[in-house]
Amino acid sequence: MAAMSVIGIDLGNESCYIAVAKAGGIETIANDYSMRATPSYVAFSGKNRILGVAAKNQQVTNMKNTVYGLKRLLGRKFKDPHVQRELQWLPFNILEDKNGNIGIKVNYLNEEHTFSPEQCLAMLLTKLKDTASVALQTPINDCVVSVPSYFTNNERKALLDSAAIAGLNVLRLFNESTATALSYGIYKQDLPAPEDKPRNVIFVDCGYASLQVFACAFHKGKLKMLATASDSYLGGRDFDRVLADRFCADFQEKYRINPKSNPRAYIRLLAEVEKLKKQMSANSTTLPLGIECFMDDKDVKSEMKRADMDALCASLFQRVEITLKECLKQSGLNLDDIYAVEIVGGSSRIPAIKQLMEKVFQKQPSTTLNQDEAVARGCALQCAMLSPAVRVREFSVTDVQNYPIHMCWEASAGGETAGDIEVFPANHAVPFTKMLTFYRTEAFSLRAFYSNDVPYPDRNIGTWVVKDIRPTADGKSQKVKVKVRINLHGVMTVTSASLIEAKEAVESPEEENQEAGNAPQEHQNGEQQRNQGENDVNMDGGEAVQQQQQSAEVGSGTSWTKKISSWFSGEGEKKKKLVKSVELPIEALTFGFSNVEIDKFSEQEFKMIASDKQEKERADARNGLEEYVYELRNKASEDLAPYILESDKEQLVRELDGMEDWLYGDGEDCNKQVYIDKLAELKSKGEPVQQRKIECDLRPTIIEDFAKSLQQCMKALELIKNKDPKFSHLTDEEISKVEQAFKSAYQWLEQTRGKLAGAPKHLHPPVTIAQIRQEKGNFENSVNSILNKAPPKAPSPPKDEKANAEPKVNSDQKEQSQQQQENMEWS
Repeated sequence: MAAMSVIGIDLGNESCYIAVAKAGGIETIANDYSMRATPSYVAFSGKNRILGVAAKNQQVTNMKNTVYGLKRLLGRKFKDPHVQRELQWLPFNILEDKNGNIGIKVNYLNEEHTFSPEQCLAMLLTKLKDTASVALQTPINDCVVSVPSYFTNNERKALLDSAAIAGLNVLRLFNESTATALSYGIYKQDLPAPEDKPRNVIFVDCGYASLQVFACAFHKGKLKMLATASDSYLGGRDFDRVLADRFCADFQEKYRINPKSNPRAYIRLLAEVEKLKKQMSANSTTLPLGIECFMDDKDVKSEMKRADMDALCASLFQRVEITLKECLKQSGLNLDDIYAVEIVGGSSRIPAIKQLMEKVFQKQPSTTLNQDEAVARGCALQCAMLSPAVRVREFSVTDVQNYPIHMCWEASAGGETAGDIEVFPANHAVPFTKMLTFYRTEAFSLRAFYSNDVPYPDRNIGTWVVKDIRPTADGKSQKVKVKVRINLHGVMTVTSASLIEAKEAVESPEEENQEAGNAPQEHQNGEQQRNQGENDVNMDGGEAVQQQQQSAEVGSGTSWTKKISSWFSGEGEKKKKLVKSVELPIEALTFGFSNVEIDKFSEQEFKMIASDKQEKERADARNGLEEYVYELRNKASEDLAPYILESDKEQLVRELDGMEDWLYGDGEDCNKQVYIDKLAELKSKGEPVQQRKIECDLRPTIIEDFAKSLQQCMKALELIKNKDPKFSHLTDEEISKVEQAFKSAYQWLEQTRGKLAGAPKHLHPPVTIAQIRQEKGNFENSVNSILNKAPPKAPSPPKDEKANAEPKVNSDQKEQSQQQQENMEWS
């Protein structure tokens, strides 16, 4: 069962997919609507939250309280130009809170509530978690979640906060690009050997809201991302909006209506345009578009063909071509080096985009992967690799960091100068750890930032203050080693800082003799690192991924570490330099919720989950009562009519009609127990009628079975009367008991038939099925105990004859023994 919880989540802008790693391979989980795709929608009502498919279905009627596009709002401020650009397309209410963050204002439980995008996304993750738990029949905790490769540090941390609020343990935030490459490469059996030239594949992922193009090099058992280029503002929705604008202008000219002035009408238009776009991808002829009662009670009609769409979206296609060429440039590949071009994502199906791929890469695009589910499947594979409960084929994954990261520090009072260094250049392998060496006499701070343009207004990543640094006894600088890391999630952080102290100690000749063969390992390693630099593959933080760890010395001042040049000889004492590492406290000033805030939001989420569960139980109880009212009323006029008096039927129908009126009136919002009590009251009147029908339908079969038992008993009595050998062991008294039981049961059955023949159907039967079964069982038990009694055993021969003579059995005894062995049951 532990292996069943290994899942991957493709968290898309429009839809989400869940995949699970099982013994038979990777499967995509269907939700409660039997759909593989769960819309990324969260809605609120006066009674509960509505998530996924149900939320999108009611979007048109509940626009102000239906939230979507959350992935575009994660980790951002309200005044972010990116957010302001999104606001023009979002019909729900977004405001700025006191800290400048985004607040989503909705009406929930008939009260105004304001949630952050991270909280709303946690609600969606709760739905996905519940879907997986129901499908796999086991609790879900560990998972791998996809993230766009262009996401920055703050956006990744915001997504991790959302997962923490939802109670999910994210083993890794997996780039969508790498997840796609993994799902492609792990099943390939013909990949080149590690020493051969790699197989280079270009992937083009054009989804609902973004375009990602990435190059990957494959060897047998491993993949390495080479480069990634993206346009986070170009996706299927941008094509939809261009086409919608064209139809808006058409409708304004034809029908004098402006769909953009009515958000509900515009959402309906976008839905129809998306369907038309998909049709045009498969058909080049002119296709119609029609919407009934679209706006102002008017039906609208129009048409378009693929050539018109290509002309309207020409500027978007130019941006696609630019991104394709950018990826090719960053990868450093020649066209001859490219083995294949694979397409992923729904919008990649547009023929014009396929033509651009062929133009740029000189390769016909391939469709090896499932375009919608490839990312989820790759995430599930990665989760299985990180889980100790599942065995997966060995496959090494080397991801890259999209943007170059710099670190800078200020000058200190001790004479150390300010400076900066590029810690992780663009397309640097991740996860990765580097050691930076500083010389300081007091606390200092390090600031990390992106060194070029990123799709985020603030290039700052965070500031870390290294504390508790003191100078040496003679007032000189101390050596401080700082570990900087990009972890599996792609999040850059300062993980630790250590103060390296060196002291001289006196060692006796005896101690020296004991340690002569073992020079201090730390000195050896330290000298090697200072002279050559670290470049070791190790396991850092317990993660089952190979990482390189590099070291660099930064800052100013003279190194206080020196080689131990020689040892004193003779009988005197020798000086020995000891190195001690002291862990230093670090204060992190970075983006994200604090642990206190996450605990608070988690508690709030659990309360909402409990409220949703309570509302579901209440709705189920109400639906159960409503269903019983409809079912019983229909049956009272049809199947149950013969089993109820006409006057009683009229009274029952009146009560059912009254219950229906109550359900749609005063009983609309009652407690669960009220519906349960009402249902019990109705069943006390309806179930006796239904029970009479069941008795009447089953009774002939039960009586027939009883009659067969009597017939078999009569046959056995005939055999006894004819001196059948298999009953020869029965005594006269036992035979008499069988005859008496037969006569008694026969008389009872005949009397029962007589009573039931004239009994009216609308009354309780004089003899029930249970009574007939009980009488039949009593009769069979009493007769079986006699007729199936084993005959007495033949006397054993003398002991002296047993060893020398074979027992003699006459033919009659043999026949009798065979008959007894066959089957002594008579019924």
